Amino acid sequence: MRLKGADMVMECLLEQGVDTVFGYPGGAILEIYDSLYKYKDKIQSILTSHEQGASHAADGYARATGKVGVCMATSGPGATNLVTGIATAQMDSIPIVAITANVTLPLLGRDSFQEIDITGITMPITKHNFIVKKIEDLAPTIRKAFKIAREGRPGPVLVDITKDVTAGYGEYEKEEINITLNRETSLDDDKNYQESLEKAVELIEESKKPFIFVGGGIKASNATDELKRFAEIIDAPVADSLMGKGGFDGNSERYTGMLGMHGTKASNLGVSRCDLLIAIGTRFSDRVIGNASTFASNANIIQIDIDEAEINKNIHVDLGITGDAKYILKKLNLMLKKQCNTEWMEEIKTLKNKYPMKYNKDILTGPYVIEKIEECLGDDTIICTDVGQHQMWAAQYFHYKKPRQFISSGGLGTMGYGLGASIGAKYGNPKSTVVNIAGDGCFRMNMNELATASRYNVPIIQVILNNKVLGMVRQWQTFFYEGRYSDTVLDDQVDFCKIAEGLGCKAVRVTRTDEVEKALLEAASYKGPFVIECMIQEDDKVFPMVAPGKGLDDTFDQDDI
Repeated sequence: MRLKGADMVMECLLEQGVDTVFGYPGGAILEIYDSLYKYKDKIQSILTSHEQGASHAADGYARATGKVGVCMATSGPGATNLVTGIATAQMDSIPIVAITANVTLPLLGRDSFQEIDITGITMPITKHNFIVKKIEDLAPTIRKAFKIAREGRPGPVLVDITKDVTAGYGEYEKEEINITLNRETSLDDDKNYQESLEKAVELIEESKKPFIFVGGGIKASNATDELKRFAEIIDAPVADSLMGKGGFDGNSERYTGMLGMHGTKASNLGVSRCDLLIAIGTRFSDRVIGNASTFASNANIIQIDIDEAEINKNIHVDLGITGDAKYILKKLNLMLKKQCNTEWMEEIKTLKNKYPMKYNKDILTGPYVIEKIEECLGDDTIICTDVGQHQMWAAQYFHYKKPRQFISSGGLGTMGYGLGASIGAKYGNPKSTVVNIAGDGCFRMNMNELATASRYNVPIIQVILNNKVLGMVRQWQTFFYEGRYSDTVLDDQVDFCKIAEGLGCKAVRVTRTDEVEKALLEAASYKGPFVIECMIQEDDKVFPMVAPGKGLDDTFDQDDI
């Protein structure tokens, strides 16, 4: 069938099961937006306040659903405004497809109005990217983009399309696309693979103090059930990274909390004392391992990852197994005998009891607000965050029990990420309560997306932990820069409640602990976007902490200062 290029884009999106796109129109992409208007009964188009908000919304949608998120922007500055969101998705292995339009083919390379080489700009921050200059390449390229985004280690893909391709006509034949995630490629006949599994079984069955550490890959592979069974079989405790939150039930007795710079003492000391560390779907980032030379120095290390490039990249391991976590854990669970490590589990229990998470409950603090969110809204609430102290408190004090429940920028650490992401998460899970937690510094960066939430009456809850400083940077300045608070004080005349109301949202300010529950319950019952500004002290700290360059066994908290 003969179709206009822009209509071909719509048909390809429908092939991939796309029901929502986030974006902002402009001259070069007008043909695609004209087609979106014609296809509005099949694909809802969400107009964000800024293209960066669109990229974060697509990312949040992808994290909350496991599907590929889609964002769109016009040429030039529209396309470049997507860059931070694309990089955010790349660092955290999130499948999104960004569709941009460029100037017509005869104008490429002539410094035309709003012309930019967006494929060149995004080459280092995408899994792959394309520029489509011929209409016969359009449908195959879009199909390939989605396939690349979701297969193997997920990631962002950009498709740039010249405007003449979107306006031209070509032949289109619909294809039936299997969008079901299946990375369980059988390696049963691979001798080296079988030997690796057998070596893993040998190391596990010889271990007396095994410890499991999981990252975002456990969620990407949908391996939470297999992980739970694996932990039971080998009788081991489980810690997670920031990206791994929800991959293992946070209420389980085996769960020790987060590992790393702001990990629990139980996790950090447990990994330092274990004789076998099994790392699954994690890249051993610097914020997790601390001093690499002392990390898990008493242990053999097994690393399971779908990306071979991650094996031995940051930490030398004794055994690396490349493949899908779900498939590998299924195999190991069948091969392993039930282990019993009673003494080790008692040692871990003692660490958890000796070093509980704690804070001052006499005043309004970030941890208090996080715990009240879980108490009032339920432990199945989807939590989005920006980046900083509030992000760490949200990771430490909320008990995540299922995957895709915690949505945050881990690798890039993108301030201003959470609000757009929460809008995307809500569109992906309309029946779930979605809360974005931000510090006042982060909230300033993309608070314009409140206008998006109010335009579509998206019932998200935005919590601002306002300490009138850049809290995490100030914490570092306190500990490592002798209290020189250079450009981290935000004590100005900005009124976030008035801004929220001006952008069409309901807003309340909370200054005492006894006001938090009432505000949360009001927000939960409100049929639209609701902002809660919580005034906390400027010198609240995130504990525990590992100083830069120190090992995990040097974790300190407020009692050690």
